Amino acid sequence: MKFVRFVWQGEEALGLLDRSGKFVLSLNGVGRVLGRRFPFRDVESYVANRLRWEGWVEWIYRRYHEQGDFEELQIPYGVVHVLSPVRKPVSLRDGYAFRQHVEAARRNRGLEMIPEFDQFPVFYFSNALAVTGPGPIYVESRHLEKLDFELEVAVLLGKSGRNIPADRADEYIFGYMLMNDWSARALQMEEMKLNLGPAKGKDFAISLGPWVVTSDELEPYRTTPPSGHVGRAYRLALQAELNGVPISYGYLSDMSWTFAEIIERVSYGVEVVPGEVIGSGTVGTGCLLELNGTRRRSQPEAPERWLQPGDEICLIGQELGQLVNTIRAV
Repeated sequence: MKFVRFVWQGEEALGLLDRSGKFVLSLNGVGRVLGRRFPFRDVESYVANRLRWEGWVEWIYRRYHEQGDFEELQIPYGVVHVLSPVRKPVSLRDGYAFRQHVEAARRNRGLEMIPEFDQFPVFYFSNALAVTGPGPIYVESRHLEKLDFELEVAVLLGKSGRNIPADRADEYIFGYMLMNDWSARALQMEEMKLNLGPAKGKDFAISLGPWVVTSDELEPYRTTPPSGHVGRAYRLALQAELNGVPISYGYLSDMSWTFAEIIERVSYGVEVVPGEVIGSGTVGTGCLLELNGTRRRSQPEAPERWLQPGDEICLIGQELGQLVNTIRAV
């Protein structure tokens, strides 16, 4: 299933995207028709209570797709205002799982690959209150000093657990979505010198969406994880476009650390709960910082390119949709 949070005729709703991707069915609207109030309008609220509701949602999904029921209630996807499927994550962590990105970023700064990358999956905490979906991204003047995007995929947790072993961790994933971890590189580089990780360079916006796709829908894309690693891997094509021009390419299966292994690390000694979001880290080639550095290694005089007001970034993922954002100066 693909869960979409949207606004239609002034009402916010949580719905299901049909298999063609052309229509969305409001679960709240179906509930009204059937005389059962569906109380959730974001995915994190649903997953936190889904044991009471998932059978009903699956029944609606089957009737809709197999019998054609509720088609009179469906709405064209192109006319609704799509929001982030997750309104406010319980927490928001971001990983660093793509070796290609880490190696290139370090090489471009004249640094050797850090050996600790292969010892454990690392992550940082971001701002769960700064989540947005498709649409404009409003930034302050200092954010425009080397403003960047990051092409990523995130998972939404659907179960509680603690000290979760990697060989069981995929059971805790409810679904997957695109993630853009916006980055003000000038601010980030200033604060990284103090060895506490990114803060103001990262906390102003994180885009998620346009939908959450459940793990079962990705089974046709299953592949083997990297040698020596544990967990599910999916060969989903990923791409980023800047003002309609493709600039980044990769696959979700290029992750050196799997989401299962990241969850094992995240849950060590702490409880994780439904509604938490964990990002993959940047896909190789998936940001201007990496692209600028790689270009200047062969063309030292090449100008750097950073995002400006009016620029549009579109992240595209197989089965994950298109997450489109435009930069707006405050």
